Amino acid sequence: MTSLPSRRRFTAALLLGSLAGGCAAAGESVSIPPPAQDLAPTATGLQTAVFAGGCFWGVQGVFQHVQGVQQAVSGYAGGTASTANYKLVTSGRTGHAEAVEVTFDPSQVSYGALLQVFFSVAHNPTQLNHQGPDIGRQYRSALFPADAAQRETAQAYIAQLDATGLYGKPIVTKVENRGNFYPAEKFHQDYLVDNPRDPYIVFHDLPKIAALKRLFGERFRSEPMLVKQAR
Repeated sequence: MTSLPSRRRFTAALLLGSLAGGCAAAGESVSIPPPAQDLAPTATGLQTAVFAGGCFWGVQGVFQHVQGVQQAVSGYAGGTASTANYKLVTSGRTGHAEAVEVTFDPSQVSYGALLQVFFSVAHNPTQLNHQGPDIGRQYRSALFPADAAQRETAQAYIAQLDATGLYGKPIVTKVENRGNFYPAEKFHQDYLVDNPRDPYIVFHDLPKIAALKRLFGERFRSEPMLVKQAR
């Protein structure tokens, strides 16, 4: 996200443009097939996966409503500990992406199923270094696999989706090295749930939640798994 005041001014302009027929509704989803190659369910405990797809508020909000997700934490991935804070990351020069670390039960939801949600409703994987009004490399579309199996699954799915032509444009999502994940400041956690009337959330993120329920009804959980519940 850009600085909060300027981001809200920009969102207000988008809302006015939308009411005047000047732009399409945000959060448009794409119905896509599940991965042809996925990881088998396991009973070995919880696993983690890191997803970056623009502003972490909406990405976190989507995954908090997915059955089998135990926690979704907004944070930073791709850079170092010394620059893992909101003020520096918004400069776009830290190497970090705004990201979400998802802890999930693989016996309830597979990594491939999470990828399907990510590419379908959580963000637009054809936008290079931006999502909606948020511009900069910190808003890139990226995956940070936890291991070789996740990496192989992610790469195969990107190739599969590109071959379908469903997006009309090439997928720009990069599969990057995992590195460390750094949780974001408390203010950013559960932001969508705590601020449902924020114009940015109304215009850009609530449509994603609606799309998740519409397209993935069997995976949708009405009560989100909040970060504050795990404290």
